[in-house]
Amino acid sequence: MQWVLTLFVIGAAFATVRPLGLEGRGLAVAALLVVNSLALAARHLPEAGVPPRADLVWMTLGIVAAAALIGVSRSGSSYLFAYFLVGHAGFRLPVGRAVTLAVLCSLLCGGVLYFRIGPGHHLLPWALGLTTGLPVVVGIVNRSRRRAVTAAIEAAESAERAARAEARTAVLTERGRIARDVHDVLAHSLAGINMQLELADALLDTGDLEKVRAANQKAHSMVKESLKQAQWTVHALREDSLPLVESLTALIDSSGHRDALTVTGTVREVPSRATQNLLRIAQESLTNAARHAPGGEVRVELAFAAGSTTLKVRNSPATRAVRTGVGSGMGLIGMRERAALLGGTITAGPVTEGPDEGGWQVEAVIPG
Repeated sequence: MQWVLTLFVIGAAFATVRPLGLEGRGLAVAALLVVNSLALAARHLPEAGVPPRADLVWMTLGIVAAAALIGVSRSGSSYLFAYFLVGHAGFRLPVGRAVTLAVLCSLLCGGVLYFRIGPGHHLLPWALGLTTGLPVVVGIVNRSRRRAVTAAIEAAESAERAARAEARTAVLTERGRIARDVHDVLAHSLAGINMQLELADALLDTGDLEKVRAANQKAHSMVKESLKQAQWTVHALREDSLPLVESLTALIDSSGHRDALTVTGTVREVPSRATQNLLRIAQESLTNAARHAPGGEVRVELAFAAGSTTLKVRNSPATRAVRTGVGSGMGLIGMRERAALLGGTITAGPVTEGPDEGGWQVEAVIPG
């Protein structure tokens, strides 16, 4: 559309402005028409490709040429160049420079007609020359509108990028949570079952069928426990709510440490997310105790305070030989990640005093 208007103004000027020829005044008119046409066509150059100072120079020259064309020509639409150039100055230049050029154009064009310079002064009133600066207002308004639209588009794009980044972060967070749940259910259960099956395989060579049967039964019980843990994992992924105290009691009992839980403070409902993570931390601690301190006594304490919930899992030293095995190395890391997701902390280390000296303790403090 802009090019159509430009070509229309140029075509109308060459069709109507007179005299037009190759000598005398006609040659001057032709030269000024060419200069005005080039100045008007230059408004289609990309802003990024033209320095601001060059913009100011060619628009100033174009306005001077437009005023000169009004003075030299005898008739025609030569004044259209001035209107369009001033309007584009308001769109392309800063407000101060654009207004200055508009005032200059009004004074030049109005002066040409007022002082009756040139043969065509009688056809146009001098006040018309003063109005050639008015299109600068339209240009400034269009410039402001374009900036507003550009700012809105950039804001929308920025919001879209932020939304995509947030979605990627949420996906990575959820992947981490699922990875921890898979580790808790599969790694722990399969490691324990594997230990019992290896023990049964070793006992076959001794001919002690009672011990083989006991190891086999232990493996079966661990399979059942794994099914329970799988159900808990499904609940966690669905964000179903589990009662903390009852679920923790069942978890401890299934690990073979009955009546090992002590609850202090006023029991209250804990958010589902906190419940799931505390249960996983307890499960990890109990599994590590069974792996690294077989036969040792385990004590679990759940304390409800005004602003936090604390879980302690402490085990005494091993009373049976520790079977060497390869762990995943992700247990303590997973516990720390779970606590961090809830804004809490994990401390883990050896017990240095008391009846459980030489054992290990894990303490998780979760706010709220």
